[in-house]
Amino acid sequence: MNPISRRAILRAATLAAVAAPCAAGSITPATVPATPRKAPKVELFAHRGASAQWPEHTFGSYVQAIADGADFVEPDLVCTRDGALVCRHENNIVETTDVAKRPEFAARRATKTIDGKVQTGWFVEDFTLSELKTLRAIERMPKLRPANIRYDALFQIPTWEELIELVAAESLTRNRTIGLVPEIKSSTYFAGIGLPMEDRFLKSLTEHAYLDKAPLEIQSFEVANLKYMRTRLGRPANIRLMQLVGQGDVRPADVAATGGNLTFAQMTTASGLAAIKTYADVVAPPTRSIIPLGADGRLTAPTNLVADAHAAGLLVHAWVFRPENYFLAADFRNGGGDAVRNPEGSVAEIRQYLRTGIDGFFSDDSAVGRMAIDASADSQRAQKS
Repeated sequence: MNPISRRAILRAATLAAVAAPCAAGSITPATVPATPRKAPKVELFAHRGASAQWPEHTFGSYVQAIADGADFVEPDLVCTRDGALVCRHENNIVETTDVAKRPEFAARRATKTIDGKVQTGWFVEDFTLSELKTLRAIERMPKLRPANIRYDALFQIPTWEELIELVAAESLTRNRTIGLVPEIKSSTYFAGIGLPMEDRFLKSLTEHAYLDKAPLEIQSFEVANLKYMRTRLGRPANIRLMQLVGQGDVRPADVAATGGNLTFAQMTTASGLAAIKTYADVVAPPTRSIIPLGADGRLTAPTNLVADAHAAGLLVHAWVFRPENYFLAADFRNGGGDAVRNPEGSVAEIRQYLRTGIDGFFSDDSAVGRMAIDASADSQRAQKS
């Protein structure tokens, strides 16, 4: 599906401005129906928006994902020097903005250790929000997504507040509820530099009427912050907490920082999943933890992860499907190069994962994700008829 027109983007931006009064409570709770805790059969999460078609975490990316049928859009949240929550996947913005070409910020290039990894670049926490707003977003993976370069420099870095208002406007315009799935990034790191994010984030939930009823799924790779937010939030009908997990013997950043031994591999055992259920509603594993790849790059047999998670009472939301050949299992690649978009192969791969019983998934291309969900539903109906 071709990206939507720039005119549509400008319309959405205008609607976002019009929707600003929702922060003051002009939208009544009855406007947006509450979403019950039990999820539909399969939910589609727009990974950083429609990041296969636009530079990630931009209004273009978010509006495209909504237009293509995403149930939720994902903002990853990091914190500026003056305490604003903004939408970036990492606090190092060297790959996703034009900061490296801005001589006025050259002296802010730094080397830091973030979640145990040494990085060099420019970091959100070294900028005020007004300074950050002078930068422009660029495509993170220009070699794999060269078509997205045409959108470089069109968009500012959005704040969390701006995204809420955009989604509220789109929801009202399209007459359908659109959820948000924010990830609190590098929580322990930000707390360590005097910019803890959880209370800032929780406060924001009280300032936007749209979030009174709209679906909200709060995610983190860390454990302690989810437990803290569960204590503060309770269990409102429209809010779920999602424990993100990686693979192998890697520890969550907060566990590593406190000298703990808990690993992601342990968290995805039957007993580990039962422990997650005490504070979260969803576990979100990488796709290859659900159906691993063999030595030949092809899918092998599914693991027990989905069944074990469901037995523990958890929903399973897998991450992440991408439509380019480079990211597909060898079973589904076509004869093109790594950067070639292969929607047919991606749909076929997603459908294999849907057969494991996952309750939702993240996709860089919501149109492709929606096609896979619809194709699977059509197949199930045909089998029953």
